[in-house]
Amino acid sequence: MYVLCSPCILNPALRAEGITRPSDLDAFDRTKARCKAFGIEMVPLPCPETLFLGPTRKPGMFLERLDTPAFSRLLETLEDAVCKVISERGPPLCMIGVNSSPTCGVTTTYYGSRGDESPKRPGRGVFLSRFPRVPAMDTITFSRYRVYLAAPLFSEAERSYNSLLAGLMRKNLFEVYLPQDAGDDSAVRGKSEHKRLFSKNKKVLEQADIVVSIIDGADADSGTAWEMGYAYALGKPVFSLRTDFRCVGTSEKVNLMLEQSSRVVTSTDDLIDAMGSPLLLQHDR
Repeated sequence: MYVLCSPCILNPALRAEGITRPSDLDAFDRTKARCKAFGIEMVPLPCPETLFLGPTRKPGMFLERLDTPAFSRLLETLEDAVCKVISERGPPLCMIGVNSSPTCGVTTTYYGSRGDESPKRPGRGVFLSRFPRVPAMDTITFSRYRVYLAAPLFSEAERSYNSLLAGLMRKNLFEVYLPQDAGDDSAVRGKSEHKRLFSKNKKVLEQADIVVSIIDGADADSGTAWEMGYAYALGKPVFSLRTDFRCVGTSEKVNLMLEQSSRVVTSTDDLIDAMGSPLLLQHDR
């Protein structure tokens, strides 16, 4: 399994001067960490801007300095080279681009403006747009793979289901933390162990990219509800799985505070889709 990635993810020095923020470097590092964790080879794409403008360049948009016949010819040459890689290796899992890039943007690109147009446009950059049949994902989205699973864990059935769900997420290239695997699975523990577990779980919650909660039952588990609220306060995306068909009101599947602070789904398939599994991109080809 391999991905084709913007070369600046592997070498940020290829980017235009002054545009790389700490958050970008963090996303690049976690993109590389995810690939390493799941044995995904990262094959860098050529960098059209570096080849055309040189390694030291100021930020700019496509219409400002790349909208030329010479640059178009360069893109054609690079496209042929990438197509040769795909022909020899088979289709990649996806392309990983960098949003706003004039060449390697995925959902947005700084294209430039004519008249009253916005310089920032939706859609792929001018290089990635040459590969419409290859799915693409922005590096920030791809880098969000560390999951905290918030769920009741007080019975064998609950713990088994948690493990089953964690296994499904891992198969979809997510790294999953299960509190029950940290020892939070027994009523026989003292205050010092309570403190250790609270500190451990809180720290992992703070480091997680995504929180997945299980909110089945007449009411959500109190510990799960706390973890969801804390994650929401930290600005983390929360996805709640409720397979229970009961509703608490005409417009609510569960407590409105939990429902409004998370995205509620009703099946594991919908959960994996909502989380943005890179493997699902293959099904859209």
